[in-house]
Amino acid sequence: MSKDGIKKVVLAYSGGLDTSIIVKWLQDEYQCEVVTFTADIGQGEEVEPVRAKAEAAGIREIYIEDLKEEFVLDYVFPMFRANAIYEGEYLLGTSIARPLIAKRLIEIANETGADAISHGATGKGNDQVRFELGAYALRPDIKIIAPWREWDLNSREKLLAYAEANGISIEMKREGKKSPYSMDANLLHISYEGYDLEDPWNEPGNDMWRWTVSPEEAPNRTTYVEIGFENGDPVSIDGEKLSAAALLLKLNQLGGENGIGRADIVENRYVGMKSRGCYETPGGTILLKAHRAMESLTLDREAAHMKDELMPRYAKLVYNGYWFTPEREMLQAAIDHTQQVVNGVVRVKLYKGNVDIVGRRSNTNSLFDESIATFEDDAGAYNQQDAEGFIKLNALRLRVAASKSK
Repeated sequence: MSKDGIKKVVLAYSGGLDTSIIVKWLQDEYQCEVVTFTADIGQGEEVEPVRAKAEAAGIREIYIEDLKEEFVLDYVFPMFRANAIYEGEYLLGTSIARPLIAKRLIEIANETGADAISHGATGKGNDQVRFELGAYALRPDIKIIAPWREWDLNSREKLLAYAEANGISIEMKREGKKSPYSMDANLLHISYEGYDLEDPWNEPGNDMWRWTVSPEEAPNRTTYVEIGFENGDPVSIDGEKLSAAALLLKLNQLGGENGIGRADIVENRYVGMKSRGCYETPGGTILLKAHRAMESLTLDREAAHMKDELMPRYAKLVYNGYWFTPEREMLQAAIDHTQQVVNGVVRVKLYKGNVDIVGRRSNTNSLFDESIATFEDDAGAYNQQDAEGFIKLNALRLRVAASKSK
């Protein structure tokens, strides 16, 4: 008999240790039918092999979808229009993938007549919040099963023992090498947690990183890249138009080859604890710098400053899982309005972990007026005597206060 009236559940399924066990656990604990959903969002590994694993577990409805373009175009790029960065360092690579996965879980639940969705996020992390806030925003009556909050399989050893006892085949090797870290990857980034990183004093070994060479081992030559922008989004590299996913993939390659995008962070999780994680975001690191450079040329001063004031709030919303909310949509509308003028090309120099802006131009929207800004004769374009009154008016309150204090 099914538990809690749940007859069918859609599981976010990677085919790894946790979700392979969750399939069996759901079948036994809830006596329900399980639908698996696997998203290809650019994690760099083939996702099709999970079909055989799901079939071996008795799954009849298997969804495997390539969502790379939608991920970058509808989630990553809107976030980068905001220049979003959490706590000054984290480019939100894991956070921004969760609303897309939550959306597809709900859509598949609606398509298949499922009563519930399930995920493999633990009760200690942010992802449980992100998945579930997104799901409830899209389908308020959905039931959610989070096995890590129910079962007693609270260690890797117990999980492996459960797998062995139930004949579940687990492949924990990646590229022929077992990784001791908890890792998450998509087209924007790859993250590492656990193992020796649990001591914030430990420096991560160079063999941990997968996407980037160390700055010390990067080429002893500079790489120049020109990134074209339209309405705030990158659309070309060195004059070649690329799709959203292809463009980010190319920036990842260029950044990785030049040792760009590594971060070692102790961050504040939404659930209250501090967590140490390491991240590789090579393409995103380049993109953030280039986008800000494009805005510096084309955005009005006060619009740019207001964006900077709003950005931490926007980043916090993404980090905490509030993508499908009125406040995020309100901020997005304001941000997107400013991006109508963010058009042009930025030239970037990459060298041994550094991203330097060395040129920017906009034929249609540049607010840089050389005739006004020049140190040479400006032919009357700017009257320097105007500055005296400007300064005195702005100093008036200071002069009054100073005179009273004396």
